[in-house]
Amino acid sequence: MTFWCERAWLPGGIAERVSVVCDDAGVITSVTAGTDPPPGAHRLGGVVLPGFANGHSHAFHRALRGRTHADGGTFWTWREAMYRLAARLDPDRYYRLARLVYAEMVVAGFTAVGEFHYLHHPVGGGRYADPNAMGTALIEAARDAGIRITLLDTCYLAGGLDSTGYLPLSAQQARFGDGDVVGWLDRLGGLRDTAGARVGAALHSVRAVPADALPEVAAALCSTSAARPLHVHLSEQPAENEACQAWHGCSPTELLAGAGLLGPNTTAVHATHLSEKDIGLLGSAGVTACFCPTTEADLADGIGPARELADAGCPVSLGSDQHAVIDPLLEARALEHGERLRTGRRGRFAPDELIRCATAAGHRSLGWPDAGEIAPGAPGDLVALRPDTPRTAGAAPGQLLLAASAADVHAVVVGGRVVVSDGVHLAVGAVGPSLAREIGELWDLP
Repeated sequence: MTFWCERAWLPGGIAERVSVVCDDAGVITSVTAGTDPPPGAHRLGGVVLPGFANGHSHAFHRALRGRTHADGGTFWTWREAMYRLAARLDPDRYYRLARLVYAEMVVAGFTAVGEFHYLHHPVGGGRYADPNAMGTALIEAARDAGIRITLLDTCYLAGGLDSTGYLPLSAQQARFGDGDVVGWLDRLGGLRDTAGARVGAALHSVRAVPADALPEVAAALCSTSAARPLHVHLSEQPAENEACQAWHGCSPTELLAGAGLLGPNTTAVHATHLSEKDIGLLGSAGVTACFCPTTEADLADGIGPARELADAGCPVSLGSDQHAVIDPLLEARALEHGERLRTGRRGRFAPDELIRCATAAGHRSLGWPDAGEIAPGAPGDLVALRPDTPRTAGAAPGQLLLAASAADVHAVVVGGRVVVSDGVHLAVGAVGPSLAREIGELWDLP
């Protein structure tokens, strides 16, 4: 399949009249600028970027959008609504919801997603006949929505951490846990990579995985032969840091470093409340920092030190987390805007840096190291933006990321296959009405 792009963002910058050829497996074999449209080529107008990577997703949180704002509160009070929603999901309902959420992502320009998955078992903590029924539902939902997925199956063993130590799982959290690391690893071992899905791992947080379990995780997952993407919520809230300091006498970053869990396959999600020492540890280990700016704003988490982490050696990626918004362009812009707000300086991340944060850095953190560029050997993932909408009109092509929104995405190609055309998902159709029905039914359950 050949795609002809009016303009495309290549590794060297914006180029005009670009032919992109993909083989039958959907991998790019050649990229040629300054060409006329070859016969039979699929034309992509506007400005074409590599597919965006959503480095951090909790698919079921999408059903909370627009339902948690009436009573104020904090991250911790928001979490109670999240638990109520989680209790209403089984594999069938989760598949139906996630398929639509992933379709919404594709329409917005995401071509890969990292699903931070801890909703493992039935309510109350029993087991499905297939212990990975919920994870399998997510993989199938991603396949049917046309998005590449890395399932980050999550270890969740404790109900929290305070100055007295680790707490047992609450009744609401019982379905998240596998008892111990051995139980979690045993279930994780039942999941396999496929063409469009990879299996990674996650530690929910230092609140949810006791310190004495961390070396066991490191031994199983961080050796060269067994290395896979490993993600962890890190220092999202000051309360987490305070509890870790009170019980362990160190920061969450220091605790993970001491257990051997920091390395280039590790992604620290949020990385908001960090000391200079934390930044140095993460940077020297080459840990990816995944920022989720719209969620961090929505939950009043704070603004993390993105520029300092990047300068220390951390690749910076982006995610939409609880999906208060699904818009990769807005996440990229919000990363830069957060930097401006906390420092009083503009241009902390240049437009080409923001594109790499939204594309290559995220794909690599999810175990897709060849993705995120329009170049030979990369998957044929292409996102076409309109340059003539009320939002984008007049913007320089190389700065379109700072003007456009997901509403300006008109075509999306995943693995050499057109999935979105004229803003419509070709397999799912109009995503909004279907999402409204599915979410309404969830909240109407007794």
